[in-house]
Amino acid sequence: MQAEPKKSQAVSLVGEEYEVEVGPVAHGGHCIARTAEGQVLFVRHTLPGERVVARVTEGEEGARFLRADAVEILDASKDRVEAPCPFSGPGRCGGCDWQHAKPGAQRRLKGEVVAEQLARLAGLTPEEAGWDGTVMPAEGDKLPAGQVPSWRTRVQYAVDAEGRAGLRRHRSHEVEPVDHCMIAAEGVSELGIERRDWPGMATVEAIAATGSQDRQVILTPRPGARLPLVELDRPVSVMRVGEKDGGVHRVHGRPFVRERADGRTYRVGSGGFWQVHPKAADTLVTAVMQGLLPRKGDMALDLYCGVGLFAGALADRVGDQGAVLGIESGKRAVEDARHNLAAFDRVRIEQGKVESVLPRTGIDEVDLIVLDPPRAGAGRKTVQHLSSLGARRIAYVACDPAALARDLGYFRDGGYRVRMLRVFDLFPMTSHVECVAILEPAAKQL
Repeated sequence: MQAEPKKSQAVSLVGEEYEVEVGPVAHGGHCIARTAEGQVLFVRHTLPGERVVARVTEGEEGARFLRADAVEILDASKDRVEAPCPFSGPGRCGGCDWQHAKPGAQRRLKGEVVAEQLARLAGLTPEEAGWDGTVMPAEGDKLPAGQVPSWRTRVQYAVDAEGRAGLRRHRSHEVEPVDHCMIAAEGVSELGIERRDWPGMATVEAIAATGSQDRQVILTPRPGARLPLVELDRPVSVMRVGEKDGGVHRVHGRPFVRERADGRTYRVGSGGFWQVHPKAADTLVTAVMQGLLPRKGDMALDLYCGVGLFAGALADRVGDQGAVLGIESGKRAVEDARHNLAAFDRVRIEQGKVESVLPRTGIDEVDLIVLDPPRAGAGRKTVQHLSSLGARRIAYVACDPAALARDLGYFRDGGYRVRMLRVFDLFPMTSHVECVAILEPAAKQL
């Protein structure tokens, strides 16, 4: 007779409270503390140097670490402010990590995270990475403490069982109903998503283009639900996510929005990727082009190219004698990129995963490379391939400093060194940053 598997005897610590001294910031929007027994706590809603009461939200006895919220501030940091958003705080909306920190302190904390990831995963000091340690705010975002920039041009609202729109709580599927999201861009807020009911919907995504007056709503119905009649406060096109295929389908209006960057208009269809901060696309194009310094006649790669933002900027600068190859896995993004860059005879866009398509091209030498991989990074195999192409310069755009640092280590193994790193606060009130690293052959730096 087969014995039944033993059930875990671990005792949950959820709800337990500890009075702790808060240590350094960590990657992920929390700080590190330890219980009197030495168990590690990842504590949200606190700041380094504070003394707080931390209530455990996840974890059990013997676990490597526990997750917790600071539910009482016993000794506050000078960088602490009253959270401007009424939906922020323990157990509430999980969208913002640093509502309780002054804007300058937020950027300083993000810089500390980037520096720690560079040191731990790439063995680099800020000086070795060509970085002065600052995190630059986007134009117009440098506001006094207590004010919140309205920057998020794409917001996906979750819908609760009663049809109320809201945002998900931290590491939870539970919905926090809201009547206004403070970081939502004006073009999103003016649609009034939060002011109406959404029966039968699982999510409602609102998009407000910054390069035009285009507004779009993407509805994801619950299984078997019918679409509601969408009557919002501004003209809007409506899309729906198919229950069977998961694709995005037009209900009425344009199936795309028009965005603008670097003097060019880009079509972005079916909720496709575009930088969320209204200043982000121009900020990143400027940083990448200043780092690469393209020349007429250059051969360039734009990897994970989306709808062709960097490919278009490169094509403008390498001229008729140059060439640009973009690679993107999303079918609709590739269609948009080909449409957006149709005026350039020497631009080609290929569909597929970079690690599969690039080797098939037969390209063994390029002048410049831009890569803007997903959050997980490019990975060792792809970086090894890129390092073999002899590029004069490489621009790596990253939304995750840990993935960036890992890949910079792989580039070092491939003979490349970081010439310059710039870090931008394109996600105020959250723990996220955007980085642009410029690399060149190590031999060139000797």
